[in-house]
Amino acid sequence: MGEVESFMPTTPTVFIRVARAAYKMRELHDLLNTGILEFDEPLPYMPHLTIGKLHSLERAKEVYEISRLRWEQYPGDRTVKVEQLSFVRGRDLVWTDLAPVHLGGHSVVKTPV
Repeated sequence: MGEVESFMPTTPTVFIRVARAAYKMRELHDLLNTGILEFDEPLPYMPHLTIGKLHSLERAKEVYEISRLRWEQYPGDRTVKVEQLSFVRGRDLVWTDLAPVHLGGHSVVKTPV
């Protein structure tokens, strides 16, 4: 994982940027952003781990500063295992989670007998 960043002032969201292999997530995004899933996005796609979607820029600034300091002091491993992605829909810079996509393992589709 990369550094703590934010989408301020556009939205009051604080996140940790995906640093290593983010291009793979961008490529997946581009492959999926076609056909019925295609959407002309107002902002560039940014692979990230959301820390918080806050209700105000003031609170987002506080959370950003606290998160940045704690992340700088964190002595552990900065890698994560991504087990789930989320499809989201944006409208007026508000993102709504639509569906989780579980990664790895096996999916079982039950069909009627």
